[in-house]
Amino acid sequence: MKVFMVTDMEGVAGVVSFTQQSYPDGKYYEQAKLLETAEVNAAVEGLLDAGVTDILVWDGHGAGGIHFETLHPAAKLLHGRPSPPWSRLNEVIARYDVVVMVGQHAMAGVMTGNQNHTQNSQTIDYYKLNGRLIGEIGQIALYFGAFGLPLIFLSGELDACREAEALVTGITTVAVKEGLGRGSAISLSAPEARRLIRAGIRAAVEKQRRDPIPPLVWPGPYVLEKRFFHTDSADTAANQPGVERVDSQTVRLHGNDVRDVIYR
Repeated sequence: MKVFMVTDMEGVAGVVSFTQQSYPDGKYYEQAKLLETAEVNAAVEGLLDAGVTDILVWDGHGAGGIHFETLHPAAKLLHGRPSPPWSRLNEVIARYDVVVMVGQHAMAGVMTGNQNHTQNSQTIDYYKLNGRLIGEIGQIALYFGAFGLPLIFLSGELDACREAEALVTGITTVAVKEGLGRGSAISLSAPEARRLIRAGIRAAVEKQRRDPIPPLVWPGPYVLEKRFFHTDSADTAANQPGVERVDSQTVRLHGNDVRDVIYR
């Protein structure tokens, strides 16, 4: 089994603040990178325990969330901004068998979701796909699902785990903190969070071998609705080819392949 790991920072135990930790100019940003990388390393250990030998870690945090010098030696890292063209990234995704997520947060608008947001915490109000609210978990599950890769494991904030469970029947999740609001949470200790991640991801791989979870696929055609906080963001989005302007803050994109709309 070859595993593609998508990582983020806002769902990591001990990371609760955008301004202090998750944004690159935050006072504790470098410390937050160490916390994230340690959880990633715990996941890598769990995958190795399960006999996985090909592990690619995708640094999914916008400004970069992986501390390269302390990344587990068994992992390879896909990183850097701007991201490669999707056509090139698709070739990499197609090499793998399953996708897992570590450090994940809930979608924008979840009341108790610590650091909840969808894609851009400063501009996006919500995403809807075919009338259903989705966040970054849904984006990953559906995009990778189009290549035949199921999402089998997620660790992060409790609301993110619930979001994943509502999307993917049979997914294994590990909650490392419980959000109380957008800027507060109850975190497990770092050692306990890492222990649970290691055990949970190993169990997910073993379960997948016994009773495979299918890739997440929703029937098309697809309509992605994006609502912004501000009109100027919608102005910029509306200038893209094929984008429909709905109102002052909302645009829609249409397509027959989910991969053509879900990250535009």
